[in-house]
Amino acid sequence: MSEETPGFEEKPEVPADGTPDAAAEPKAAASSEEEAAAPAGDSAAAQTAGRETALLAQLDQARTALGERTADLQRLQAEYQNYRRRVERDRIAVKEIAVASLLTELLPTLDDIGRAREHGELVGGFKSVAESLETAAAKMGLQQFGKEGEPFDPTIHEALMHSYAPDVTEDTCVAILQPGYRIGERTIRPARVAVAEPQPGTAPKSEAAEAEAPSDKDADAPDEG
Repeated sequence: MSEETPGFEEKPEVPADGTPDAAAEPKAAASSEEEAAAPAGDSAAAQTAGRETALLAQLDQARTALGERTADLQRLQAEYQNYRRRVERDRIAVKEIAVASLLTELLPTLDDIGRAREHGELVGGFKSVAESLETAAAKMGLQQFGKEGEPFDPTIHEALMHSYAPDVTEDTCVAILQPGYRIGERTIRPARVAVAEPQPGTAPKSEAAEAEAPSDKDADAPDEG
């Protein structure tokens, strides 16, 4: 049996130059870097995808909010336009009421001017003042209506007198007792008139003409026999 020399241990084999195996260490380092790089690349791609998803979600929210704000703006604009139209309509109505009220108060004066003109009393300075007043009233939209011979219309005429006449074919205004006045389409006073109706039993002219037509034909026809 061989005896081991005490105090000596076995040592790994070392190259002759005394340095460890240099080729083994780079291989181990490369493999560890590859293992670390692979998870890092996957994580970066996942983060990019997550950011894109978040951005798309934010874009959808922004579009939704923009649509809601646009709808609100359009609704407010429509309400404002309706408000402006109502205000303008009310303003015109108030103006027309005020003008009609003022001109209604002037109607008796205009009636006096008309009667003075009929009697030949509208002369001198009074005539000038009266014509100026009539011109101002006309500029404010006042229009006079009512003429003799026009058909009677109960919506604009007020009958104060009634009679029969053989020369009329319908209810007719035969005398204007007081002229009517209107502003635009609004009547502020009807014309007060005397009305004549056709004489009872009197046929209208058209029917009389139709009645005479056969007699003319009979007169022109040759005698029989």
